Amino acid sequence: MCLGIPMQVKSINQFQALCEAKGIQRDVSLFMLQGETIIPGDYVVVSVGYAIEKISSQEAQSAWEIYDQMLAAEDGLP
Repeated sequence: MCLGIPMQVKSINQFQALCEAKGIQRDVSLFMLQGETIIPGDYVVVSVGYAIEKISSQEAQSAWEIYDQMLAAEDGLP
């Protein structure tokens, strides 16, 4: 099982993008999304350093709400 992280594209240099989520920045390969038009400000799902899907800002926000709930629940475990 893999966990894809929604990230916002900040800048693009050919097939490399600088992406950010919750203040953390990562270099991400856009190679798998060659058929998509990706511009700074777009959101992508990142897995193992690769953008694997373009998503809307609403989808990214919903995913982060779920992740935040999971982390909060984990903090409450003994």
